Amino acid sequence: MGTKHKRPIVGIPCDIKMMGPHPFHSVGEKYIKAVDEGSDCLPFLIPVMPTPMDLDEIFEAVDGIFLTGSWSNVHPNEYDGDPSREGTLHDPQRDALTLELIRQCVDRAVPLFAVCRGFQEMNVAYGGTLHQHIHEVPSEAGFAPRFDHRENKDDPLDVQYGPAHAVDLAPDGKFAKLLGANTIEVNSLHTQGIAKPGNLLTIEGRAADGTIEALSHDTAKAFALAVQWHPEWKFWENPVSQKLFRAFGDAVRETAFATTD
Repeated sequence: MGTKHKRPIVGIPCDIKMMGPHPFHSVGEKYIKAVDEGSDCLPFLIPVMPTPMDLDEIFEAVDGIFLTGSWSNVHPNEYDGDPSREGTLHDPQRDALTLELIRQCVDRAVPLFAVCRGFQEMNVAYGGTLHQHIHEVPSEAGFAPRFDHRENKDDPLDVQYGPAHAVDLAPDGKFAKLLGANTIEVNSLHTQGIAKPGNLLTIEGRAADGTIEALSHDTAKAFALAVQWHPEWKFWENPVSQKLFRAFGDAVRETAFATTD
């Protein structure tokens, strides 16, 4: 029997969603598809238990980590923020796993790609803070007036996830080099945003109003990038998204093959 080709494994932490009185672990199909087809890696869903799973066991099973967006927000207790407004969704079980998981990815040189909530988790994991309602916060000096980064939930999905604004990438930064561009167009479906950047994180991209849209980790020895937008949405139609997921997959393959050599 010939040796069967095995793809490297990317772990995707789940969200906790209540279905009736029961908690369920879930990950949106669009994220799984982006890892499967865009990165050409095997998606592996990681439960977020009340007592987090042992990180050594997780890292023995996966070659990379992908952090998704979510309806829930990082709990403000994690960054000494003000109490959330009534009706805000939180997922403390996800927080309990992902914040340390992010730091361990960097320490262990495990490739990490984070989007939307994951982007905000990465910032909080390194001591950064968040604006819970960024559209209500005036922009910083030198930037255009703040605009609304939220989607209109009454619009069709293709409109919600359509191009919303430009992101100016840091010259000679990791994103600019990876994407071969100085400015890109992205979608925008977020209420929260970065207030204070975390330690050891470099701002790789901003919207015209100054909103931070892309981050990298200064000392990471492996791929460790995060974006505020949603590159997973119909990634196959977007050259920027294709490059991001392909580069992540290449980094995961490099790690996996190095481990098995």
